[in-house]
This record gives sequence, structure tokens and C-alpha cells, in this order.
Amino acid sequence: MRNLPAWRQALARFIDHPYLNRMITALILINAITLGLETDHSLYLAIGSALSLIDNVILIVFTIELILRFLAYGIGFFRSVWNVFDLVIVTISWIPSSGSLSVLRALRILRVLRLLSVVPQMRRVITALGHAIPGMASVIGVLGIIYYVTAVLTTKLFGGHPDANMQEWFGSIGKSAYTLFQIMTLESWSMGIVRPTMVIFPWAWIVFMPFIIITTFAVLNLFIGIIVDAMRSAQQDSDKIEQQEIKQQTALAEAKTHQQLEEIRKQIDILQESLNKRPPEFSKKHDT
Repeated sequence: MRNLPAWRQALARFIDHPYLNRMITALILINAITLGLETDHSLYLAIGSALSLIDNVILIVFTIELILRFLAYGIGFFRSVWNVFDLVIVTISWIPSSGSLSVLRALRILRVLRLLSVVPQMRRVITALGHAIPGMASVIGVLGIIYYVTAVLTTKLFGGHPDANMQEWFGSIGKSAYTLFQIMTLESWSMGIVRPTMVIFPWAWIVFMPFIIITTFAVLNLFIGIIVDAMRSAQQDSDKIEQQEIKQQTALAEAKTHQQLEEIRKQIDILQESLNKRPPEFSKKHDT
């Protein structure tokens, strides 16, 4: 930011001012409420014009904010993922929503997602999720292998039975995978699926119990652990950046103070030299 021209630095300070961010946050929340009110048909017939006016005014404010941000940072605007994210959302909001594109009108609700870029705490959460993706990919790979093996196994074991439930739940690998997903979420897994299966196959618990323990209580907890660790790392990185900024500001303040002291010392030396060089007559008059 220090490499920007003075007017751009001033504009950047204005754009990044906490008060302006709070105003944008308030407008996003208001816009979310108005977009929700538009879903009520009777209410929309009564005050639809006012809701549309508020929606258009807020969209114009968002657009002006992005234009000012681009003017402040120039090409650097696109170096921030959050700026690009906001640009995409606002651009989608400007797409005409009439005729064949009327379905795009529903995409205006995406403006609420700007809260993710405006609120710093939400940015930290999204950043942490981004850091957690590599670790989560490994866990997803393990979970996928377990799913595939168990889906093939249950299809072979239970899908060949002529019972209608067995055909519906385990008749193919796709049906088995969906049934296993329901079991993993513990949604009616016992009375809805496992116990009816055990009526036909009493030993079926040997397949389902290890699957539930591994997927629900082990693998999914790994997701939580990875996300928590990523959030902790992101917070530490944020703290380090803040500490570095504080150190830089302190160093700049100390350098400025030192420079001012040097200037004062030079002024004192110049004054002392001028006093030492004054004529003797002036000294005698001044003494008398």
C-alpha cells in the first residue's frame, strides 16, 4: 500500500475503514431480509415496488464500493480472492432476470455471501477450511474406499435376496451406497434398515456395526480434528501477521521519533554555534 500514490492510499484507507465495513455489513443484512420478504407473494404484491427499490439501491452501493476499491488498488484488486469473490457475486446480480433468464433472479440471494468477505471472523473460518482441504482430501479418500468396499459387500450379501426391502436398499451398488450413507448419518438406521435386514440375515450386524463405528465415530471425527487444527493454524498465522504489523508500526514510530530528535539536536547545535560566534560587543551589552 505504501507504493501507491497518495490519492490511492487515501482512497484505500477510506474503503477499508471499519465504519464503512460496518455499513456494508448492515446493507447486506438488510438486503437478505428484503430478498426473504420477496418470497411472500401477498407481501410482495403489497410492497413489492419498495422492496425492489431497496434492492436496486443496495446493488448500486455495492457496485460503487467495488469500483472505488478497484480505483484504490488497481491491478492489485485481483490479487485478493475476496475481491474477486465480491466481483463475481455483484456481477451475477446485474445479469438481466427477465424472460428466459428469470431463473437468475433467485441468484440475487448470493449477495448475502458477501458477509463471508466483509466479516473478518468469517474470513478466518473460510481460510481455515481452505487450509484443511488437503488433509480432508486424504480422509475423503479413506472414507471412499470404505464406502466402496462395504457397498460391494452388502450388494453381494443382501442384494440377491428377493425381498422387496433388500432389493430397494441393496439391489445395486448405487442403492447400497445410498443406504450406507443413511446408516452413517444414523437416520432411522436401526429400526428402519438394520433390524429389518437382521430379520432375514441375523448376522448382518457384523457388517453394519463396524461400518458405523469406522465412518461415524472415527473418520468423521477426523474431519473435525483437521478443521479445528486448520483454524488454530490460521489464527496463529493471523496473530503473527498482526504482531509483524505492530512491530513495523513501532519501528516506523521509533525511526520517526529518532529523526525528530536528530533534527532537534541539530537545531540546538546550530543555535549553540550562533551564540558562540556572536560579537563581543553584543555579549557586553547583553551582560550589562
